Amino acid sequence: MQGRPCPGPACLAPATVYVQHERMKKDPAINVLGGPLRPCSHRPLTGFFRDAHCNTCPQDQGSHTVCAIMTAEFLAFSKYVGNDLTTPRPGMGFAGLKPGDSWCLCAGRFMQAYDEGCAPRVNLSATHRRALAIAPIEVLEKLAADQSPGDDDRA
Repeated sequence: MQGRPCPGPACLAPATVYVQHERMKKDPAINVLGGPLRPCSHRPLTGFFRDAHCNTCPQDQGSHTVCAIMTAEFLAFSKYVGNDLTTPRPGMGFAGLKPGDSWCLCAGRFMQAYDEGCAPRVNLSATHRRALAIAPIEVLEKLAADQSPGDDDRA
């Protein structure tokens, strides 16, 4: 396996609230297609900044930049490799993910799942361009979801 593990504790605690986010400067909100970064999900609220977008910054060591649509297969894989995204964690404001939910994944975890044959579909218009440092555009395009920009733009 050519795993690209998600570095740092941020990937292990999916709903960790980062008190210092207000002081972090977000990278420009541009998607992998070169357009404005669209929302990934308001319900559940996702993103390193918990702003519904896959925004990132230098402090985002896990690169939570890939807007992925969860599948049962991917969620089982993620749990198997140590990142349980399905178990609710009420103390962290995290209800747990289910198939069909959109979530900002660590780009490394996405590629690890791709290498293992269980990567989820991707919303390209909501995937931050910084994902391209880890996930090749050809891989992202191969797994592009059939959805228009902003389909998951619900409040």
